[in-house]
Amino acid sequence: MTQLPSTKSPILFDRVATILDQARGRVLRTVNQQMVLAYGLIGREIVLEVQQGARKAGYGEQVLKDLSVKLTERYGKGYSIQNLRRFRQFYLVYQIHLSQTPLIRSDCRSELEEFESNVAFSPKLGWSHYRALMCIKNPSARDYYEKEAEFNGWNAEELERQIHTQIYERLKTRPVQQPIQTESYPIPAQDVFKSTNILEFLNIPDTPIFHESQLEQAIITNLQAFMLELGKGFAFVARQRQLRFDDQLYYVDLVFYNYLLKCFVLVDLKIGEITHQDVGQMDGYVRLFEDQYTVQGDNPTIGLILCSAPNHAVAKYSVLSEAKQIFASQYLLHLPTEQELTTLLEQGRHQWEARILQTLVSAGSVSHG
Repeated sequence: MTQLPSTKSPILFDRVATILDQARGRVLRTVNQQMVLAYGLIGREIVLEVQQGARKAGYGEQVLKDLSVKLTERYGKGYSIQNLRRFRQFYLVYQIHLSQTPLIRSDCRSELEEFESNVAFSPKLGWSHYRALMCIKNPSARDYYEKEAEFNGWNAEELERQIHTQIYERLKTRPVQQPIQTESYPIPAQDVFKSTNILEFLNIPDTPIFHESQLEQAIITNLQAFMLELGKGFAFVARQRQLRFDDQLYYVDLVFYNYLLKCFVLVDLKIGEITHQDVGQMDGYVRLFEDQYTVQGDNPTIGLILCSAPNHAVAKYSVLSEAKQIFASQYLLHLPTEQELTTLLEQGRHQWEARILQTLVSAGSVSHG
């Protein structure tokens, strides 16, 4: 007689648990999408009602107060006046997503259900995500953060950090990074790296009294957060990877592989200002690494020097203009205020524009007058 497998089998349990976890995940995503849609539609109804009574003084606030009381009585918490204002703001920001929705009528349930199947809101993002997104005034930046949050699976807290640290602006301002002029890279390398990396999560005091080895260890301890800050598509490969040249041994601080660029990325950590020697050393690392570790199909290796020098100190090293595969980025060990970061990025933008102009003048494309 064939013996049936035991129901206590851990393999069976794992399979059943996987089914339940996936089902619950789908339910959660559906609930998130439905609630985001519902809040947007509530916001639209508020806007339409207030517009109808626009000439009445204080009408809008009275509408919110009355609606808040009635919704709280029926549905409980979550419908304060402040939240209703958020729903209204959400609709005003994302109304293009809701423009095809039929107006609310008692007999329109089937029409709404048909619309919900084509809703533009991501099922992977919840209301907490959209609360953060709708505060971004720049539509291009808002669209960027929404797509990145969905692609990278950021939770609401991670998304808020990326917005606060202005990752979109840091990618758009590259005072020392140079485009890699080759068709082999699927995306421009300069679209992956930032001009400034904010590493406050390492919890290292922002003082000169620490060593590069401490910085390296703190990064390894917080590796996931570091890769998220570093950019998109990074996978960790090695720490202190050995390189041999004749009888000499050299060590690269950190090695990553970027699956978007399809190449290895060598990271050298520097405390203080970057020097010509640092750039030359990284150039040597890149050449040795390509000889010893890359295989057919890998794009050219990229070197990234992370230093604590301010951008104006880094930018004067014109050798970076010739080393197309070497990037330099500043790191900060504290979370700057919005004004501090805006000032820093503005300085970087001016330096970058000045260098472009200098290049054009040198090439004879722009007259000195």
